[in-house]
Amino acid sequence: MIGTAMVDVRKIATALCSGLWLAGLAACAPTIQQEGNVPDPDQVVQINPGVDDKNRVTQVLGSPSSVSAFQDRTWYYISRRTEQTAFLDPEVVEQEVLAISFDNQNIVQDMKVYGLENGRMVPMVDRVTPTHGNDLTLMQQVLGNLGRFNNPNKKSTPF
Repeated sequence: MIGTAMVDVRKIATALCSGLWLAGLAACAPTIQQEGNVPDPDQVVQINPGVDDKNRVTQVLGSPSSVSAFQDRTWYYISRRTEQTAFLDPEVVEQEVLAISFDNQNIVQDMKVYGLENGRMVPMVDRVTPTHGNDLTLMQQVLGNLGRFNNPNKKSTPF
């Protein structure tokens, strides 16, 4: 009787360890996120430079993801796919930008496709903005607050 109980405990322990191991393995699977939408190539070939205008582009491809800042003469259709494993930073795996340029009469002038290899990484600035005041250690902060609370001789002010 004792031997079968021991076997049952081992089976349960083995099953529990296997389940925890599989859950940990599943947590390490990358999370894929798709952002934006680049139109289907079959739709893009329907746009004819020198012939089609902004209205036709909107009918065929839909609204752009972004428009150039000055004179809205370039429309951008942007798509990006990222993968993130567990708590690590997401990594851009694929990126595609379709840029459609228009002339002064809003007729398609040029179309270009840019990929991830055409992009340029912009480094983040790690400078710190200085703040006015004193740099206090933890002990100075703790000891500096002693006697400030519940002093019957001082009037309490909200700020």
